[in-house]
Amino acid sequence: MEMHQPGIEPGSVPWQGTILPLDHWCHLEWRGIWKLEMAIPVFRSCPVPHSHKSCHSFSSFDSRVSSISSFQRKRCLVSSCAAPSQPIAPARSDVSLSVGTHLIPHPKKVERGGEDAFFVSSFNGGVIAVADGVSGWAEKNVDPAKFSRELMTKASALVPDEEVNYNPRILLRKAHAATSSTGSATVIIAMLEGNGILKIGNVGDCGLRIIRKGQVIFSTFPQEHYFDCPYQLSSEEVGQTYLDATVSSVELTDGDTIVMGSDGLFDNVFDHEIVSTMATSGDVADAAKALADLAYKHSVDFYFDSPYSLEARARGLDIPWWKKLLGAKLTGMTKTIYFILSNFVPDPKVKYNVSSCRREA
Repeated sequence: MEMHQPGIEPGSVPWQGTILPLDHWCHLEWRGIWKLEMAIPVFRSCPVPHSHKSCHSFSSFDSRVSSISSFQRKRCLVSSCAAPSQPIAPARSDVSLSVGTHLIPHPKKVERGGEDAFFVSSFNGGVIAVADGVSGWAEKNVDPAKFSRELMTKASALVPDEEVNYNPRILLRKAHAATSSTGSATVIIAMLEGNGILKIGNVGDCGLRIIRKGQVIFSTFPQEHYFDCPYQLSSEEVGQTYLDATVSSVELTDGDTIVMGSDGLFDNVFDHEIVSTMATSGDVADAAKALADLAYKHSVDFYFDSPYSLEARARGLDIPWWKKLLGAKLTGMTKTIYFILSNFVPDPKVKYNVSSCRREA
């Protein structure tokens, strides 16, 4: 991923993007698969491949709040599968979210855990967000993770703010203004209202898709200055602002699957592969891991023509085969963050609950 700088020739600055953030609630070991069930906002940070599952039973306390080309790249994914939670009855239960994550960092960034960040909040119907840090800042001796992590920390704290009023564009404005770290990041925020309306705000090439009955019925589109140089919120004046965000609203129905994440997944996995993987996976953590594993498998397969490489060629960009062997970024495997999200209207006669952190064997 390139950092936009006026006056720089396209492609002359090989900025590369990466992956994920802080542990705020539950300590995670370096290795192994974790499943998480909770009903509180949470940050997670893991420097090695891992999975998470979180089930939220939410109550809404107020009212605030096309078919796509198979190789439209740079989309942040989150996926949604209906999954029941377990015992405790909230005062009023309108929707329930189940979120699973899996991360495979760039091999050179395993020790740092990557440079992207996300948060999950149970406020109102639920909020999920991903910030994809621009790792090119490392060449200026700036930790690329600091900006994305602080941006997500500020955004998480501002979700209940009255001025935000459950508006993703206002949340982006206030979180960006409150972030003092040097750096830049692409970002996507999805805010689910208690009535099932999903509000989406996106700056850059993070993205979201909604799968319904085996078909992709909604997708965000990447915002770019040119190929592989997305819009980004930045500490510098040359970056974009909340006014550049694309804002959408989608009415969800029972059983819809929402896939959100950074560009590493859509650079390497086609739409039909995502749909089929979701259809054959078990719970949300299993689905997230399956998607991440598939993206990684494709990224290291020299013979696989990825969505990223197809689009590059469609734009007149290609590289010799011998450069691929030397690690050129045509497959785009620089980061992967996956959420699996499920929403449904629970039976009012059934009690739902959350349990704490547990490890999967």
